[in-house]
Amino acid sequence: MKKDKNILVITYWSFDNALIQTYTLPYVKQIRQFTGNGRIYLFTLSQNKKKVDRHSEQIKELEAQNIFILDFTYQKFGPGMLIKMLLIMKYLVLFCWFKRIAAIHAWCTPGGAIGWLVSLFSFRPLVLDSFEPHAETMVEGGTWSKNGMAYRLLSRVEKWQLRRARHVICAAPGMIRHSQDFYGITKQQYFVKPACVNLELFSRNTKLKKQLELKHNVCVYAGKFGGIYLEREVFDFFKVCHDYWKGDFTVLLLTSHTDSEIENYCRLSGFPGTALVKKFVPHAEVPDYMSLGTFGFCPVKPLPSKQFCTPIKNGEYWAMGLPVVITRNISGDSDLIEKENIGHVLKAETHEEYLKAVMKIAVLCSEKNLASRIRLVAERERNFKDSLEIYRAIYA
Repeated sequence: MKKDKNILVITYWSFDNALIQTYTLPYVKQIRQFTGNGRIYLFTLSQNKKKVDRHSEQIKELEAQNIFILDFTYQKFGPGMLIKMLLIMKYLVLFCWFKRIAAIHAWCTPGGAIGWLVSLFSFRPLVLDSFEPHAETMVEGGTWSKNGMAYRLLSRVEKWQLRRARHVICAAPGMIRHSQDFYGITKQQYFVKPACVNLELFSRNTKLKKQLELKHNVCVYAGKFGGIYLEREVFDFFKVCHDYWKGDFTVLLLTSHTDSEIENYCRLSGFPGTALVKKFVPHAEVPDYMSLGTFGFCPVKPLPSKQFCTPIKNGEYWAMGLPVVITRNISGDSDLIEKENIGHVLKAETHEEYLKAVMKIAVLCSEKNLASRIRLVAERERNFKDSLEIYRAIYA
């Protein structure tokens, strides 16, 4: 490739989605370091018909770095969606020709499906980033049926995009073996890149803890419930924590769920709502609130496909020096937590296992240098320097 090159980055999310703001943009800025005077065009799909504000400070800052947003509107799966996507892809193919795009960099499997078609008809090389078996995840989470058209179509497209890709970046080493076993594809140019974290953003905020009047033991969870995440089981765990610490316990919940939803979960598990503080804050403020925790929680359902995905929140917890309670077989994170002794892996969703987790956290938190030890794990396992080297190998 030429030194000055234009790259088309394709995603399947709204520009304001946390997956763009925290997971995609930092990497896009890294890729930009290897494009010379070229431009990066970031394709997004607005889920709520809210278009990107072209006059916002963030957009101006991105454009000053030669990163430009191509914003389109999302439509739910169906005949209308297929027609609209075909029109969008026709536009993107022509865009590749007129803008002299050197490569198509597609994020995750749905974005990869668009990238695969655009690459095919524009004759541009394809790079797959954060590739995972998305079709399987949708079935395991109960969103799709394995006999449904959506699953059958996407699972085929996953195989086709893997065949087409010049480089594949996945979140866990197991994805390489899975590509061989499930898709029958072997690639030499595989890279493994767990979800990295900007470590500089994570430091303690002592003032905020006093303002929120939190107890001594604080479990912080940034995320949601349902789908690929546990639901009532999470609050059953909170109840065990509350009983173990005899009320000296607070849940700090960073979520978009409504108060009524949270109240219902509390009622079903017998967990007192007074021991919970719920906030929905911009991601830029998440580190401040996460710093208030004693430990973090990652309640991803232990589904087979989750061994190929890396939750972003784990790296954020570790960057803050927090031990983590996690379910089993989640990427390499579950094994890493056991190996480094920086939390507890739930072997089952039972009262006995929850009690083991709380007792383990209590022992860990008595360790004098626990936070600094966990922070070192984050610096080694979730450092943006590692992703920078991957992009250097692909684009430099």
